[in-house]
Amino acid sequence: MKQLIKILLLSLIIHTLPVFGEDNSPDGIIRRTVDEVTEILRKDDGIKAGDQDRILALVQDKILPHFSFPRMTQLAMGRNWSKASNEQKKVLVNEFRTLLVRTYSNSLTNYRDAVIEIEQTIIDPAATRSTVKAKVIQGSGRQPVPIDYSMERTASGWKVYDVTVAGVSLVTNYRGSFNSQIRDGGIDGLIATLSEKNTSLLGQ
Repeated sequence: MKQLIKILLLSLIIHTLPVFGEDNSPDGIIRRTVDEVTEILRKDDGIKAGDQDRILALVQDKILPHFSFPRMTQLAMGRNWSKASNEQKKVLVNEFRTLLVRTYSNSLTNYRDAVIEIEQTIIDPAATRSTVKAKVIQGSGRQPVPIDYSMERTASGWKVYDVTVAGVSLVTNYRGSFNSQIRDGGIDGLIATLSEKNTSLLGQ
């Protein structure tokens, strides 16, 4: 599971702003930005040295705009999403976003030499959902790790709402723990738990 979590990190680093005139299909965005972000990881001395401010800046600039955190939070909450008030939903989305960023950014530099192969994705022009399939080539005789990016078309372009690594869904993986925390302490209990976890990660 620890290795899967690290690979999940890798899946979070390969999205950036689309550029006018370029291929902005789901797989086109991923394929283009794999090279861009990997190059940043390889060349930025601050990031290579583990500068957390620079790493977080990379996450903020290149990753967050291309994930649908409201949708991800809704899926992670499952049936409990409808039980939350509008204000609670806003707080949950913010805390879950912060959790993902702080959990995975610390290992970002581990993957500057990784190779990712992305399959071409054929979709209907009218489609609103797409799954982009990729695999991480790990080297040293290890088996490639498959990654599926679940994406949806929005008014501001294609957004990722789930990542599945070797059959393990990110949002489904969190759903179990979210349900347990809500069962024990309600929605506010989950918010408090996420806030405490984020505070502890900030300290690290």
